[in-house]
Amino acid sequence: MSCSCGVDSAGAVKGCNNNGGCSTGGCNKMNVFDWLSNMDMPVVDKFEIVEVRFKGGRKEFFRNEHKFDLVTGEAVIVDVPSGHHMGYVSMQGELVRLQMQKKKVANDEKIRKIYRKATIKDLEKYDNVRKREMPTLYRTRQIIQEQKLGMKLSDIEYQADNTKATFYYSADQRVDFRELIKILASEFRVRIEMKQISLRQEAGRLGGIGSCGRELCCSTWLSEFKSVATSAARYQNLSLNPSKLSGQCGRLKCCLNYELETYMDALEDIPSVNRLKTKHGEARLQKTDIFRKIMWFGFDGDNNWHPLDTDRVKEVMALNEKGEFPETLTEDTIEIKALSGSLNSDLEKMDKKFQSKHKKKKNKNRRNKGAVNRNGNQQNTGNKEQGNRPQNQGNQPQGNKKRKGKRPNPQNQAQGANANTAEKNTQQGNKPQNKNKNRNRNRNKNRSGNKPQNASQGGGNNRGPKPNQSNREQ
Repeated sequence: MSCSCGVDSAGAVKGCNNNGGCSTGGCNKMNVFDWLSNMDMPVVDKFEIVEVRFKGGRKEFFRNEHKFDLVTGEAVIVDVPSGHHMGYVSMQGELVRLQMQKKKVANDEKIRKIYRKATIKDLEKYDNVRKREMPTLYRTRQIIQEQKLGMKLSDIEYQADNTKATFYYSADQRVDFRELIKILASEFRVRIEMKQISLRQEAGRLGGIGSCGRELCCSTWLSEFKSVATSAARYQNLSLNPSKLSGQCGRLKCCLNYELETYMDALEDIPSVNRLKTKHGEARLQKTDIFRKIMWFGFDGDNNWHPLDTDRVKEVMALNEKGEFPETLTEDTIEIKALSGSLNSDLEKMDKKFQSKHKKKKNKNRRNKGAVNRNGNQQNTGNKEQGNRPQNQGNQPQGNKKRKGKRPNPQNQAQGANANTAEKNTQQGNKPQNKNKNRNRNRNKNRSGNKPQNASQGGGNNRGPKPNQSNREQ
């Protein structure tokens, strides 16, 4: 399909370069796809009436009496009541016959004819005429404000021969614009025609982008405007928010009627109910999924919603009509089964588990005590080898710190330890063993052997006695 912006003096397509808002009113407005273009149609019996599109998507039918070889999108000069005008071919052939039957247009003498194909001179003249439209629009709006008329001027269309201008306006009430026509005729020196249009037609002429991100339906393909009611939004479970339901025209969106019949068919299987009564209380309807046939109910004071299918809702409604109330929304009665085991079986299992652990700990403690008793002598000798800690250090609390003082004398510590062991052995009635004596002698020899024998060599008298002296005392 060729562009309706025309061609330049060299014959190339100009294009408006307005990026979505066509200044000529022809790009992508009321385009028609010729689905019979690839079929071989009879040339002799070809339908002679052609559909021509003008600014703003306005379309009319004209007769091709001279059998011009026309192409869709080509500019032609047509006959109008007060001169001639230029438009673009939008559809031809058998599709025009079907379109006329749809719009109930009779094929009679009232249909005007096509003069000729537009030439380059016609295109240049029409471009110069269209340049007057915007200045005329701004000046007319100023005049309307001065006259204090309750009307909104939306668009102006000049005729190609520059003899007539059509003013499109919208108003809520009837407007007396007789004085306005006189002022406009004297101002612009053309014949004036005032045409009132609806808000939806105004949006279709101006064009725009809808909330869906696409071009407006009324400016691209929608030609018949049907009434839209708020009930269409209720049937589709839409929020009754005027800012979301209204389009750019300020009226309800036409797309609310597109899927209304599908929703009406799906609503036949969904019961009309607002509340269901159970033994726990009344459940109110919160939401309905029409196509999945699921209804959500919620109790008063509970934020949880319970989904139910339509069959279950019908069952609960039948019970409520009989005066019966189910236990819950999902079950009519709740069966209580007798427990085979004891009620506190879980607690008993936990007790057994902890008892077994306690027994294991006791056995471990007994084993450790036995090992301590067997190795008591070895632990005592270990304390002697350290030499830096006193013998009664194990009886002190762990939290207390060691007292600061002089370092204990290893000779005195060894003598005290030997005395204690001797007293224990005498109390038990046993004589001290020779093995312990030999061990103590060897240890004292090792300790005294590493130290200086004289005070002058060691640097003091507090470092311990000589090895010969310790052996005599023992």
